[in-house]
Amino acid sequence: MATTVTTKPASPLAESKPEEPRNGIAEWVVTFIILLFGTSTIAQPFVIPTSSMHNTLMTGDHLIVDKLAYAPPGKLSSHLLPYTEVKRGDIIVFRHPVLLQEDYVKRVIGIPGDRIKLVNQVVHLNGKALNEPYIIHSVGDSSPYRDNFPEGSPEYAANPQMVDRVFTMLREHVDKGELVVPAESYFAMGDNRDNSLDSRYWGLVPRENIMGKPTIIFWSYDAPTDDLKDYSIHHMLDLAQHFFTKTRWDRTLRLVRGYPIN
Repeated sequence: MATTVTTKPASPLAESKPEEPRNGIAEWVVTFIILLFGTSTIAQPFVIPTSSMHNTLMTGDHLIVDKLAYAPPGKLSSHLLPYTEVKRGDIIVFRHPVLLQEDYVKRVIGIPGDRIKLVNQVVHLNGKALNEPYIIHSVGDSSPYRDNFPEGSPEYAANPQMVDRVFTMLREHVDKGELVVPAESYFAMGDNRDNSLDSRYWGLVPRENIMGKPTIIFWSYDAPTDDLKDYSIHHMLDLAQHFFTKTRWDRTLRLVRGYPIN
């Protein structure tokens, strides 16, 4: 048996308001920001939490990391995007070889095949002393291993995995008093040479751990390390009270560039 459905006549539609014209430029800007910050395969924000890269990168610098810089190129993308090999002097962001949940930023000093040693704080690369205008010595003391790597024994021994890793490096890759960087690995150091836990203390950076390179400082804020590692209530209050006075405006939109090492 058929069922008859009785419906009320549709009421006349309310007169619709004309749609307001959109601001095309503003929409593109918002879209770009969403893509930039929301797509981790292209770029991602990164904050410098410690002083190990002073004065090149300051504690509290907020960076944009280009995650495509070192990506393997495809047949088409190699012609469209500026892929590069990791080079000496590049500043890189990478997953720590032991603390895999932590991202580090350092400068590449040695690439596969390089021979490296330090003599009284001066890096010797393939038999040549380097001129490194970007480094600082903030502590001013002396340390046999830190300043004459790979001679002596690492002083830092807080993490057993780091200790094992660095001693494996020293045992397997030191020849005639020099570290020989193996394939698919990189020797990285902080620019603040007296105060940097780097490849001298936890070993080489595997190629697969390198995530990208910082390109620009989009904001810099003078805050202590503890605030930058976890955005605590103290940090939120500090931002509310001192945003304008503690923002380093002279560092805003500053480009981050490596320094060629030959």
